[in-house]
Amino acid sequence: MTSCKVVLASEVSASFRNEIHKTITERGIRPKLVGFLANHDPAAVKYAEWTAKTCEETGVDFELRKVDKQELEDKVIEANEDDDVNGIMVYYPVFGDRQDQYLQNIISTGKDVEGLCHTFVQNMYHNVRYLDKEQKRKCIIPCTPLAIVKVYINDCPHMQIPCWIAKLAITLMSMNMLLNVSQILEYIGVYNSVLPYGNHLYGKTITVINRSEVVGRPLAALLANDGARVFSVDINGVQEFSRGTGIKLRKHEVKDSGLSVEQCVPLSDVVITGVPTASYKLPTEWLKDGVVAINFSTHKNFSEDVKSRAAIYVPSVGKVTVAMLERNLLRLHDHQHGL
Repeated sequence: MTSCKVVLASEVSASFRNEIHKTITERGIRPKLVGFLANHDPAAVKYAEWTAKTCEETGVDFELRKVDKQELEDKVIEANEDDDVNGIMVYYPVFGDRQDQYLQNIISTGKDVEGLCHTFVQNMYHNVRYLDKEQKRKCIIPCTPLAIVKVYINDCPHMQIPCWIAKLAITLMSMNMLLNVSQILEYIGVYNSVLPYGNHLYGKTITVINRSEVVGRPLAALLANDGARVFSVDINGVQEFSRGTGIKLRKHEVKDSGLSVEQCVPLSDVVITGVPTASYKLPTEWLKDGVVAINFSTHKNFSEDVKSRAAIYVPSVGKVTVAMLERNLLRLHDHQHGL
């Protein structure tokens, strides 16, 4: 018998979907999300179907627009200017290169449910949490890290491979995985709500095995800005993200840690893996007793015996993504209506 609790993404997602459905029903609103599909990748098509199904369950008006990739830019601009559209997303990759980054910045900040535009990404790295001086309009956080964070609150009162970046944008629902990770950490209680907002991870040490620009590095920045000491691991070594001693810095700083992955994992209260290969398995003996183990790769990065060390194990985070998109959509809807 194991003392480890396995937390499924479907469990986390259901709690947030129920919250969203209740909010939409009680307020009598129907926010509209438009998704653009400009490729024929089966994974992207499946994600679009998944989005449609979840939106129907919660009461969000979702419209999938299939367009030629050469027309995508013009179609996104049209949606930007349509007052009936509250949120916009694109199923990447489209061109699979820097042109996709350009497309991310075509979407208006007022409608970017994925949080991929430069403004939101820059604000996340610099620990800027609001769009206005009055602090009424919160920034949108890219969805994958946020989803991991949200799982971490309720239960307890990378390998940088060039071709992977394009695949991750689809299989892990683009940077939506950022929001997923954050929400998961919140859900399972890793965040300490007794501490001031912005410092909820103070005292926690976290290792993230993945430092891609799509998920791993922004996730490390997000967690460090919330007060954690974060070891960020990729094939080039280990970097440490933190706000310094006593979290006195306004935003995180990055430095080479001097530690190996074998040394930083045993120090960690939370270990998050996102290695995009089936052959990679993190040695269970590196984990300290009572660790929180979270995997956001499409492959299982932990061995079956991870439950012999972990207090909480989250085998995947993908199903939280659409719920986080919808929460972002509600925020954007309220921004647009001055609420």
